[in-house]
Amino acid sequence: MKNDLDKEVIGQELAARIAEAQQLRAERASDPRPDDFLRLKEWQAARLARSYADLLADSRYRPAAEFFLSDLYGPKDFRTRDDELARVVPIMVRVLPANALHTLLQAVRMDALSESLDSALTLALRQGGNAKRIDWPAYVAAYRRCGRRQDRELQIDLIDEIGKTLDRLTHMPLIRISLKLMKTPAQLSGLGALHSFLQGGFDAFSHMKGADEFLAIVTERETALMKELFTNPDARIPE
Repeated sequence: MKNDLDKEVIGQELAARIAEAQQLRAERASDPRPDDFLRLKEWQAARLARSYADLLADSRYRPAAEFFLSDLYGPKDFRTRDDELARVVPIMVRVLPANALHTLLQAVRMDALSESLDSALTLALRQGGNAKRIDWPAYVAAYRRCGRRQDRELQIDLIDEIGKTLDRLTHMPLIRISLKLMKTPAQLSGLGALHSFLQGGFDAFSHMKGADEFLAIVTERETALMKELFTNPDARIPE
């Protein structure tokens, strides 16, 4: 009973977080200058690719690094995935184990949080007259103007938590079998983007065969950069 109750609670929060992300993306779509948001996302994705060039070049860590940079925090348009997920929340609550459902919830939480932070950062760049041409000093100034340090800390914590849970899920044969069986039905029912997201995360972490070092590197670098940005207005571009 406790597991069923927990899954219902997770499902309710999942639906709320999906709605939050959808609302944020709808607001962006109706903005008179929607390209400003995409420009920031692309700029940040390029920064992350530079910061993690070593992991992207490592055959063991490349799939996980690519998954984080593209499917968890990248310039992709996730509206299709959100719409698909919103349609099947009740089904997923019934069929997914609680830990898999919780991982999905944390991914959506981080997605909604990242959307909110990116929206605030884009507005700060506009205030500084730098939304059309972003460089490092403009980014630092806008980042500091936004504040929201607790949310930045939460964003990093969620990355670590999602990664650790994905790592644990790779040791559950039932998850692997379920994802394989779900592929064709998901595509036929218009849930291809959602299945691709779930399968991509599982495959990336399965390939890594242990995520502790990878997650420690990401957490350490992002935490160090966050602290530097908040404390030093002359913060340098990360190598």
